Amino acid sequence: MPNKKSNMSEIYIYNTLSHKKEVFKPLKDKKVLLYTCGPTVYWFAHIGNLRSYIFSDVLARVFRYNGYKVKHVMNITDVDDKTIKGTIKEYGKKAKKEELRKFAQKYIKVFKEDIRKLNFQKELAFVRATNVVEEIKTAVKKLIKKNFAYIKEGSAYFDIRKYNQKFNDYGILAGKDFLKGLKLGKVISVDEYQKENIGDFVLWKKFKKGEDANIFWTDPILGKGRPGWHIECSVISMEYLGKSIDIHNGGVDLIFPHHSNEIAQSQALSNKVPFVRYWLHAEHMLINNEKMAKSKNNFYTLRDIEKRFDPPAYRYLCLGSHYRSKMNFSWESLESGQNALKNLYQKTLELKKNGKAKRIGPKAKHYKDQFTKLINEDLNTPKALGEVWKMLDDKDISDKEKYALLIDFDKVLGLSLDKVKKEKIPTEVLKLVEQRERLRKQKEWKKSDQVRRKIQDKGFQVEDTKKGPEIRPL
Repeated sequence: MPNKKSNMSEIYIYNTLSHKKEVFKPLKDKKVLLYTCGPTVYWFAHIGNLRSYIFSDVLARVFRYNGYKVKHVMNITDVDDKTIKGTIKEYGKKAKKEELRKFAQKYIKVFKEDIRKLNFQKELAFVRATNVVEEIKTAVKKLIKKNFAYIKEGSAYFDIRKYNQKFNDYGILAGKDFLKGLKLGKVISVDEYQKENIGDFVLWKKFKKGEDANIFWTDPILGKGRPGWHIECSVISMEYLGKSIDIHNGGVDLIFPHHSNEIAQSQALSNKVPFVRYWLHAEHMLINNEKMAKSKNNFYTLRDIEKRFDPPAYRYLCLGSHYRSKMNFSWESLESGQNALKNLYQKTLELKKNGKAKRIGPKAKHYKDQFTKLINEDLNTPKALGEVWKMLDDKDISDKEKYALLIDFDKVLGLSLDKVKKEKIPTEVLKLVEQRERLRKQKEWKKSDQVRRKIQDKGFQVEDTKKGPEIRPL
C-alpha cells in the first residue's frame, strides 16, 4: 500500500530546551527513546491530563509512521504526598505500603482503561515508582557521594549550588530570564511547589510518625523514608531507556520545577550532557478560559464525557488543536467533534464496501505526501485532519484509494477506522422508518415529515434513494 520510502522524511519538532523548531536526529539510527511523565494515581486523570497523554501517543505514532522503532516509557507516580494522603483517607492512619499499592492500583486500572478507550497504542510501557525504590535509593546515595546531595534532619536534598558550580545550567529549560531576580531559598520538602520557590529539593523524604501512616522504606544510610517526586523520573528514564535519551515530553506545567530538577539530578548522576536532547511540552486545557485543574475543582474526567459522548470524540477534538496551543474545552465543541467523527466513520464504512487499493496513483500519493509533511511539521494534526477531509471530497481519487489512505493516515490519528462497524439501528427507529414509508406512499407528506423528525430526535437520519430508504446516524 501507500508508498514505502527508502529514506525517512525529516521530522521537525519544537524543542523547549533550545526554544526553537529543530530537525529531529536520533541518538541511534532509526530508533527513538521516548519518555513521558505519567499520572499521579490518587484520583481520576482529568481531560486536561488526557490531552497531554494523547499528544504523547500521537508523537510516538508519528515516529513509527516514519519508519522509526520507538521505545516509549511512562512512569506512574504511586508514592508521593497525594497518594499517601489518599491511602490514609481510605485505609486509616495505620495503613502500610501494601495499602498504598492497593489504593494506587485502583486508579492505575482506571487510567489504563481511559487510554484504552482513547485508542492508545499498546506498545507504551508503564513503570510504577514503587517498583524502582531500590534503584532510587542507589541513585540518591550516589548523589550524596558525589557531593551533589546532602542529608538534613533525616531527609536527603539535592544541592542546586553544588550542581551549578559544575554544570551552571540549572533551570535552563525554563529560559534564560526565568531565574533572574529569584534567589535560592530554603530546602523544599514537599513534592510539588510553586514556580516562585527555588530551593534544594527533596530526594528522599524522612518518615514522620503520625503523618505518613506506616508507609516507608528503610536504608542503612538514608534511614526510614520514601522517594521524593522528582527523582523517580530520572531513575526510571535511565534504568529503562539509558543515561541519555532522545525525547522527554509532558505538560507545560512540568517545565519548572519537575523537568528542570530531572535535568539536574540526571546530569549530576551520569555526567552526561544533555540528559534529554529534545523536550516537548503540551499546552494547558482551559475551561472558561481558565486552566483546568483538580485544585480549582474546574475539571471533567472521561466518565463525565462518556455520559454524553463516545471517548474517541474527545481524541478527535484534541487532534483538531495543535498541542502547543491552549485549548478551551466546551460541550458544544465536543459535540461538533463527535458529529465530525461520526461522519468520518460513515465515510469509512461507505468506502470499505469497495475494498482497499494495493497501490495508489499520483493524485492519491500527493495527499499522502501532504499528510506526512504536515504531521512531520511539529505534529500539525489540525491541518493534517483538514487534508483528510479534502482527500475524501476529491472526485479524482477512487474509493479504493481513499479507503487505503484513510487506514494509512489512521496509523497517526488513532481513531481505529479499520475497526469501524455499521451501527446497529434500534428496532424503534426501524419501525418509524417503515411508518414513514407507508405515509409517503399514501402521499401524507406532512405526517411523514413529522416521523422524520422523530427519527432525527433518536440520532438517525433517512436518505431516500432509488433502492429505498437508507438509515444513517446523525
